[in-house]
Amino acid sequence: MQKKLKADVGVFGGSGFYNFLNVIDEADMDTIYGKPSDRIVIGELEGLKVAFLPRHGKKHSIPPHKINYRANVYAMKELGVKQIFSPCAAGSLQAEVIPGDFVICDQFVDRTNARIDTFYDGPHTTHISTAEPYCPVLRNIVQKSAEELGIKYHKKGTVVIIQGPRFSTKAESRWYSSQGWEVINMTQYPEVVLARELEICFVNISLITDYDAGLEGNSNIKPVSSNDVVKIFNQNNEKLRNLLFKAIPKVPKKRKCICSQALEGAAIS
Repeated sequence: MQKKLKADVGVFGGSGFYNFLNVIDEADMDTIYGKPSDRIVIGELEGLKVAFLPRHGKKHSIPPHKINYRANVYAMKELGVKQIFSPCAAGSLQAEVIPGDFVICDQFVDRTNARIDTFYDGPHTTHISTAEPYCPVLRNIVQKSAEELGIKYHKKGTVVIIQGPRFSTKAESRWYSSQGWEVINMTQYPEVVLARELEICFVNISLITDYDAGLEGNSNIKPVSSNDVVKIFNQNNEKLRNLLFKAIPKVPKKRKCICSQALEGAAIS
């Protein structure tokens, strides 16, 4: 029988980010929603147990539309995780958001389809609020940590999540850009709302790897390719690690944020 493992903080690794801390334990978990993307490794950072899970699997074998998001988030909950850091590779929709920049998103727009995106299928109807989908406390911690490290970042931004695995057409990209949205990605939804349903604090760090399908009117910017994504992410992995090393020890032991009270008044009986 596997011993009961615990963690304080969780990290989901995105494209190109498959390892984090030195391993002190590993969890081969199986939840009521199925198996997570891979074994969860647990390390320690300044007295905190940190659980790390590459959302695509260590060999990037699971495409974004096939990820078992419910199992991934629920496994973190079962370990006792209260806060999740969710870095991801993402594209830029605005000229001022440059590849290599970090964006600490505060809003999302869901353009996915047919993804299972709730834990609450009845018999009690539950409606959580996602007016502020990302934890304001964690966002503030990440922003301050980025400033301390001299990392170029954007303190807020809207991420539009597409179904994948294909990239956008130019017409789609023009539409998203015209709405003023800054970031495009394939995995933030339903990860963020599933965490909120379990009252887990959740913060996104979007690592900009490319311009999505090129920007209208700028012939110097070419459409995204998978090689571009991996190249930029690999170049910036060290910055991302340093940011997480700086931010994670600052998480509050006692939470008073909106995330910790997400289910109050949400169920309709």
